[in-house]
Amino acid sequence: MLKVSISEELKEKCPELALGIICCDITNTAHNENLWIEIEREIVILKNSFTLENIKTKPEIAATRNAYKTTGKDPNRYRPSAEALCRRILRNMELYQISTAVDLINLISIASGFSIGGFDADVVEGDVVAAIGMENEPFEAIGRGALNIGGMPVLRDATGAIGTPTSDVVRTSLRLESKRLYMNINAYRGRKSLFSTMDAAISCLKTYLCAENIESTIIG
Repeated sequence: MLKVSISEELKEKCPELALGIICCDITNTAHNENLWIEIEREIVILKNSFTLENIKTKPEIAATRNAYKTTGKDPNRYRPSAEALCRRILRNMELYQISTAVDLINLISIASGFSIGGFDADVVEGDVVAAIGMENEPFEAIGRGALNIGGMPVLRDATGAIGTPTSDVVRTSLRLESKRLYMNINAYRGRKSLFSTMDAAISCLKTYLCAENIESTIIG
């Protein structure tokens, strides 16, 4: 199990923050039809429940946006990933199909509103600390290049930043050949909001990624 902690500077800014941590062995695939049936079902639910104008009121999205404002980042310019996913759906744009591991994380994020980091645990170096990004801190974001993470909640391993609620870094990204997953669920309303989502995530991991040796905990 990876050792994950929350820095004092982030605790001070976001005292309710809790991190849902799941680590497990996985068998990743390029596509899973049954998973996409479930994703399409969540898309219908989302479209029946929210509009582009009010998606930011979804509780976990609202909490993440408030956290950004507290740590010093504009959530309209640097949207949390859950909000960005939901906005894409509400614009009637197709979701990217990446791999079963990444698509599964997107499913959980759409359903819950949590911004979720997904990492190759075998590439993560040493312990992980949740903190606040520094100006000019290197961050090569997946699919978007260099990202300014100054003032943004960030996860760091022994080598450097690996993820934010907006995007994860290329270095520790999930690949088709990844064998062990580290999932980090950012909950800015406290640990009680995590329980049902973690149960759903573990169930999906077993169903769609044949997850084994599952370890889970809540930090904060």
